[in-house]
Amino acid sequence: MQRKKFKWTALKLTGIIFIIFILQFLFKGLTENFMLISSDIYSRPWILITSILLHGSITHLLYNMFALFLFGSLLEKKIGSRNFLIVFFLTGIIASLIASLFYERSLGASGAIYGIMGMLTILQPFMLVWAFGVPMPMIIASILWILMDFAGFTSYLQGTPGGIANAAHLAGIFSGAFFGFFFRFFEKWKRKRMGIIRRLKIKG
Repeated sequence: MQRKKFKWTALKLTGIIFIIFILQFLFKGLTENFMLISSDIYSRPWILITSILLHGSITHLLYNMFALFLFGSLLEKKIGSRNFLIVFFLTGIIASLIASLFYERSLGASGAIYGIMGMLTILQPFMLVWAFGVPMPMIIASILWILMDFAGFTSYLQGTPGGIANAAHLAGIFSGAFFGFFFRFFEKWKRKRMGIIRRLKIKG
């Protein structure tokens, strides 16, 4: 069977977000009109998606785009370009919905990127990644990210704002993990089904 050509969708998506960031500076009203403003969700539900593509600073952008390209490319190779985009936007929307419950405003792709990392954790838990300055298994890195965001979210609830939407990160990584379990189950079921079909053909 011929392998499908790798489409570099994660890289292309990174490029699109970079272009959108430039447009944010060229058109001053773009960020305000398309970022997530919790009170506007019912009147402008599309901001659950558009806010994922916006960023607040060059540092915010570069950190997110590095992670999107790195982890996104790994996941894309594992599940395919179409499924990668589905996971990115679905976990991003879930992260936006959860963020809207706790923050008046938010923007950025980090919730969707955490969704990618959550799914990778389930599909390749012992893959070595560079995190916190040292190489470690993906599952260990994810546990540490969860603990850090849980600590940040707890501080936020206690009245210490940190400028990071930790709730969105947690929603992203847990929803991504859910999709990872679903994908593993579906792939196992598909292989079992194909095995039954092959056996029936041989008997026939």
